[in-house]
Amino acid sequence: MYQLIAYLKFLLKSNNQHGVHSPFVYNLVTKCFYDTSKHDEYNAIASYRDELLKNDNVIKITDFGSGSKVFKSDNRSIKAIAKTSGTTSKNTKLLFRMVRYFQPRHILELGTNLGIGTQAMALANPDANIITIEGCPEILKVATHLFSNKNFTNIHSIQGSFQDKIQELSPSKWDFIFFDGHHSKEATLAYFEMLLPTAHNNSVFIFDDIYWSKGMTDAWKIIKEHPQVTVTVDTFNWGIVFFRKEQPKEHFKIRV
Repeated sequence: MYQLIAYLKFLLKSNNQHGVHSPFVYNLVTKCFYDTSKHDEYNAIASYRDELLKNDNVIKITDFGSGSKVFKSDNRSIKAIAKTSGTTSKNTKLLFRMVRYFQPRHILELGTNLGIGTQAMALANPDANIITIEGCPEILKVATHLFSNKNFTNIHSIQGSFQDKIQELSPSKWDFIFFDGHHSKEATLAYFEMLLPTAHNNSVFIFDDIYWSKGMTDAWKIIKEHPQVTVTVDTFNWGIVFFRKEQPKEHFKIRV
């Protein structure tokens, strides 16, 4: 019910490209969000998902995040996980387009899951160095097996808690961070603060499921008001953050 009410409010306040007066955001919306090209890589993205949706194997989930709203048991089939908790097809393609658009060289993902989004980012920029962290050992085994089978040499997987592993990472700056795990207010703000020193002028931070709960929405509001944050884009599913000092502080709600 919270998500439904939040979405109705979003629809009332959101715009398309015609309500955007920032050239930077206008170009992002028209050239990336609304890019209708049939990218060849979309076939590989669909094939990866289909392979998971046909996998009947059951694994035991270790959940370090806020838990599942769908499953009551820790034993889940891979195809069920892909169907309910993997990155949606629409968002996977958007993630691909964003990495293709910005061409980040150093990418960090918090929450590999089955690697659907990870694969899309690797396809979007084969020259990128992608570090992806996943708490659940069994689910990461599935993802890393697929990465290996498909010869993704630019993906480096790490198993462990985000809190611990973030502190062990080496790049001093990240170009692109996808926060896609542990959907709670406290955890989201903690990871944001931990990784904020790694942001540079052109970094992009994406927060998944900002309307997952009231707590996540509260976290999003706090992030938006942070003095280092200049521009944000709310697509309802994601909260996208920019640190461009040349931009006036401005917040956008865009229908994607």
